[in-house]
Order: sequence, then C-alpha cells, then structure tokens
Amino acid sequence: MYASPTPFASHAARHALGGLYQQVRVESKVAAASPHELVAMLFEGYMEAVAQARGALRDGRCELKGQAISRAVRIVEEGLRGGLDLRAGGSLARDLDDLYSYLSMRLTLANLRNDDDALAECQRLVRPLHEAWLAIADDAGAGAKATATGMARR
Repeated sequence: MYASPTPFASHAARHALGGLYQQVRVESKVAAASPHELVAMLFEGYMEAVAQARGALRDGRCELKGQAISRAVRIVEEGLRGGLDLRAGGSLARDLDDLYSYLSMRLTLANLRNDDDALAECQRLVRPLHEAWLAIADDAGAGAKATATGMARR
C-alpha cells in the first residue's frame, strides 16, 4: 500500500506534518483570541523567533537563522507596527513606531553580519514590553468581560 513501511517514514514528511499541526494550532488560537491575546501572541512569536535565530547562529545554521530573523521582522512590521494607530495613540504610539523601526533595522543588520549581540539587544528591548503586556492581561480581560456583560462604566 505504501512505498515504505510507514506512511510518514521520511524526516521531511514528519516535519511537514508537524508543521501542519502547528499551523492549525496557531490558527485555532488566533480565531479564539481577544485583541489583547493577539498582541501577546505576537510578542511571544517574536521572542521565539529571535531565540531561534540566536541558536541557529551559534550552530552555524545560516538558512534557519535567516528564516527566523525574517519571521521576527514580519512580526514587528506586519503585526506590532502595522497594528499601531498613530493618530489615536499619541506619543506612545509614535515611540513604539520608532522602536519597531529600529528593531527591524537591527534585525536586518544582525542577519547580514551574523551579529549575536544585535539579536540579544533586540530581545532586551522587547522583553519589558512583553512582560508589561502580560502583566495587564487581567485588567484587559476584566474590561472585556465587563463590556460583554454591559457593565462597563461610561
């Protein structure tokens, strides 16, 4: 029935199948997530991508390093930066826009120069934002619950 004893015997096939399961899991989480949870997922994905890039750089796996850095840049540009409302967000949004622009530049240079220090800097710059975002999760959840039940103050 199959060319090999098991249908997914090759490493490539197992990897592809694992990737599909990961994609479905992420898509399911995104579909059920609040706006606050979506931003938390972006921060988590960014931190994971930069950590993966640093590991790949240490291991001399240039292709994986490049893929991970590209993923981090996409998260910053399309997710975090793309979600900013520069008019309504005032100076905070402008400051975040500047930070995200700087991160994209540093990540790109880190990729070109194989610069682990730049990758570490990018992690250090985002970690406080990520931690602060997670710390306000209870407040964000309570506000969303109050709004959903019609109990929000006006």
